[in-house]
Formats: sequence, structure tokens, C-alpha cells
Amino acid sequence: MPYMTKPLILLLCLVVTGECRKHGHRVRRWTGTVETQKHGTSLAKKPPDVTKSRKMKTEHLLKVDDHDFTMRPAFGGPAIPVGVDVQVESLDSISEVDMDFTMTLYLRHYWKDERLSFTSSTNKSMTFDGRLVKKIWVPDVFFVHSKRSFIHDTTTDNIMLRVFPDGHVLYSLRVTVTAACNMDFSRFPLDSQTCSLELESYAYTDEDLMLYWKSGDESLSTDDRISLSQFLIQKFHTTSRLAFYSSTGWYNRLYINFTLRRHIFFFLLQTYFPATLMVMLSWVSFWIDRRAVPARVSLGITTVLTMSTIITGVNASMPRVSYIKAVDIYLWVSFVFVFLSVLEYAAVNYLSTVQDRRERKMRERARSQSLPCTCGISQTRTMTMLDGTYSEADTNSLAGYTEEPMVPEEEQEELHEVLEKPEHMVVHLSVSSESTTTKKKKSLRAINIIQNTHAIDKYSRMIFPGSYIFFNLIYWSVYC
Repeated sequence: MPYMTKPLILLLCLVVTGECRKHGHRVRRWTGTVETQKHGTSLAKKPPDVTKSRKMKTEHLLKVDDHDFTMRPAFGGPAIPVGVDVQVESLDSISEVDMDFTMTLYLRHYWKDERLSFTSSTNKSMTFDGRLVKKIWVPDVFFVHSKRSFIHDTTTDNIMLRVFPDGHVLYSLRVTVTAACNMDFSRFPLDSQTCSLELESYAYTDEDLMLYWKSGDESLSTDDRISLSQFLIQKFHTTSRLAFYSSTGWYNRLYINFTLRRHIFFFLLQTYFPATLMVMLSWVSFWIDRRAVPARVSLGITTVLTMSTIITGVNASMPRVSYIKAVDIYLWVSFVFVFLSVLEYAAVNYLSTVQDRRERKMRERARSQSLPCTCGISQTRTMTMLDGTYSEADTNSLAGYTEEPMVPEEEQEELHEVLEKPEHMVVHLSVSSESTTTKKKKSLRAINIIQNTHAIDKYSRMIFPGSYIFFNLIYWSVYC
């Protein structure tokens, strides 16, 4: 029995010693970090940063519930300065019909509100989204003369609020605004337009809120890739001035000004070249035979209708202004030239008809007065001679007759004028009376067939092109 007691006591001591070691290891594992920081010399203890603490709510950190944010900062004191800068993301469209433009931009406000100051040993700012904006005071800036505007909300409201420990605040939002632009189309499409986007506080006068450009001209930045299909963006610049309302007072107003110059090449292809070609096409009728009535009439009507279509198409894309535009001058002068070419042919056709009728009457009068006096010549021989075919026997038979005129002297002059018209076939029959003593000869004046163009057409071929070229020289020298 004494031999069994000693091994049992030894075994019990080993078990107790093992349990004590396990318990000591657990204690060191849970307190290892503290011991390391306590005994180590390379690690420094950092003070707690309340901006990174999740135990404190934003409202408690910024003391939102302790202040009345319906009033501006420093209420009752001097005007609070609010700096503004703008980054233009895109200039989306320019509408001549509605006389407005659409722009997307980043609008940023800078001001100081000591009520939002907080303690931070690292001087780091805190950034929030749009949910906190409804709980604090922000400037009530709006766009003057805006027609439509909205804050982008994809995927959330594009609003950012950044608060610094000393109370400075950055408020940024992404906005698309459509605003009116007073355009002058007197030189359209050779014009330049200057538009402005105006910012102003809605409720606070200059005694309560002072709007200003934060960095002067550098407060406005643009993307170099901004471009428009019909305009060349020449210049962006900023200005500021005071605006007065009779019922409320003076307000600070900021201006974003930009100048646009219209590209002319599109209108050259779509308006000026077609109009010029229609005018030149109307001149073709001056070289067409004046007896070709269907050809000249159809050509004139076609050019007139085409010019009317061009004028209607241009005015459809323009506002109904009460003054004359540069393109109206060119198109309507071209229309007048085309219309005058139609009137020119109407005058030519009328005068030609009157002249032909007069000449026909003179020929009939001359024929009626000369046919009865056959002077002993048979009817058959007379008709044969009038046709221009005669024999030597016919000539000999006329040898004894005198050469006295068969018509009165005053009417003979008119007949002579008619017969000398080169556009008619004139047959001159000359009979020699010296057949008794010498060899009888037959003489006949040549038959001349000459087609003559009316004098109005001749002059029109020079006057119309010359006048149109002169008009173009004056037009492009004035508007370019």
C-alpha cells in the first residue's frame, strides 16, 4: 500500500501542473496585444480621431440638432461670402427656333459655417452625400432666365457635401440647365452669337449674401473636347454685376459668357449653292429658240418653284423674326432674278407675236395689191414666177414691160422693211429689159435664210449674269 501511494501522488501533481499551464496560455493570448504595446518601444499610441469613429452619429458630430440651420451663418451680421466656380462638362445644343441653349456643368459653392466645425486632430474633412444637405443651410443659388433644369440622379443624386474641421464647406452638384439666349439673326448664317448663363441668390440680397467668383477668370473651366456641329466655340469668360429688383432690392449676379461663331460650310452646300445654280439654270432659256414655248416655259416654272422650296426650307428652321436676315436677302434676290427670266420670255413672246402678226398683214397686203396686175401674163405663168421657177421664155416675155412700182410709194417702204427682215425667206426676182439688142441674161438675187434671235434675248444674255455677279460681290463683301 505505501508503494501505491507515491505513484498516485506523482500523477496528481502532473495533472494539476498541466492545467495551470493551459490557463496561463489563454490569458496571454487575450492580452498579447496589450502586453506588446506595453513592453514594446517602437509603437506610438495614436489619439482617437472622431471623424473615423462609428460610435458617434453625424448629427451629433456636426451638432446639427444644436443649431437652427434655417438661418444663414452669422445671421444679423455682415453678408456671408459665397465663392462659386464652374466646370462646364458639355454644351449640348443650341436652338435657333426656341432661342435657347442647353449646358451640363458642375456647380461648386464655398462658404464658412462655424456651426459645422468639429474637433479633429488630423484636420481631415468629412464627405457626405445629398441626404445631409436637407438638414443644414446651403446657398439658394438659381439660374436666371432658365427654362428647364435638373440635378442628375443616376445612380444617386449627384450631390457632394464636404465639411472641414474649421467649418468651411464645399457644396458641389451636377446640373443640366436650359436657358434663354437672346440671338440676333440679322446676319444669319454669317453670324456670331453671345449667350450667358446667369447665377443669382433667390432670397438673399447683397446685404446678406455676397456671391463672387472664387478664383476670378480661373473659376470657369471647360473641357477641350466640347464641340458643336454648327458652331465654333470661340471664348468662355466670367463677369459679375449687381441686379436690381424694385420690390426686393440689389442682388449679386454672376455671368458665364460664351461666344459662338456659326459654321458657314453647311449653309453653302444646302442653301447658297442650290440657289445660285437655279439662277444660272434660268439663264439657259435665253439661248433657247423663242418659238420653243414649252421648253422655255417649263424651265422658268421649274426654277421658280425650286427657289420657293429652298426659301420655305430655310424659314422652317428659323424663328419668325420681324426683320430681314442675310440669307433672306440672298434668296429673295435670287428669286427675283429667276422670276425676271420668266417675265423676260413673256415679253419676248408677246413682242414676237405682235411683230409676226404685223408682218403677216403687210405680206398679205402686198400680195393682194400685186397679184391682180398680171400685165398680160397668164395665171399659170404668174404663179410660176411667184414661186421662183421661171424659164427663159418667161423672161423674154417680160422684156417690154416697165419697172414702175405696183404699189403706192408709202406702202412700198413698209413692204421693203418687211421683205428685208432676215428671218423670212425673201425671193427677189430681177428681170432684165435688155433682151432685144444684146444677149438676154438671167439674173436672180440670192435667197438668204437667216434665223435671227430677238434683241431682248441678246441683251439678257449679258445683263442678267453681269447683274448677278455684281450683287454677289457686294453681298459677300458686306457680310463676310
